[in-house]
Amino acid sequence: MKSNELSHNINVVWERIKKACINSGRQSSSVRLLAASKSRPPEEVDAAANLGLRLFGENKVQEARAKIPLCRSGLEWHMIGHLQKNKVRDAVRLFDVIESVDSLELAQLLEREAAEQGRKLRIYAQVNVSGESSKFGFRPERVRDFALQASEFSRLELCGLMTMAPYSEDPERARPWFRRLRELRDEIADATGLHLPELSMGMSGDLEPAVEEGATIIRVGTALFGPRRTSITGEADLVTG
Repeated sequence: MKSNELSHNINVVWERIKKACINSGRQSSSVRLLAASKSRPPEEVDAAANLGLRLFGENKVQEARAKIPLCRSGLEWHMIGHLQKNKVRDAVRLFDVIESVDSLELAQLLEREAAEQGRKLRIYAQVNVSGESSKFGFRPERVRDFALQASEFSRLELCGLMTMAPYSEDPERARPWFRRLRELRDEIADATGLHLPELSMGMSGDLEPAVEEGATIIRVGTALFGPRRTSITGEADLVTG
């Protein structure tokens, strides 16, 4: 992708975010744009970074392992795809944030590995608000218990919640799921006193209702980079941008 095309796409996405913020009475500075860089080569990541993006998300540890060392330093990397337990060691080494923590067992493995590597790690609890069998994540009624358990970890910091709405041609159909995630976060805060500032929700097709319902991170791939490609490792990817 040419730099001028990428620059145009980034500006269009930011305009969409700003308009959604205006509609909901929010400051645009309260929303961060994460570039879902799955299947995109290091050169495109660096081009996006040169245009001001700093947050990048990968779906597969195998692809991230090959890509991240080839990208410029100073970027913040988020794991946004399902994390297999046998990939925890590499994930802790590669990523600053794991957004897709979907079980206590996975969190315990991350805690142990972070201790072994001598680092701290930010995590989000992935929530399956829609109940779709094809999606990973905690059931909503289990998130409060997990949040309390996670608050006891010394190496992990639970910063918020993440979800994926069911796909629809109509972005408004995603709004109830985004609203539910925000309400769930607020319910947990009221019941436990835990501060969970981040809500990672909304992608290329439904970012407006996500922002209007309180998203702090929007995961965008296609609207920035164009149609998805096959992963650089040849693996198929779950759609997260």
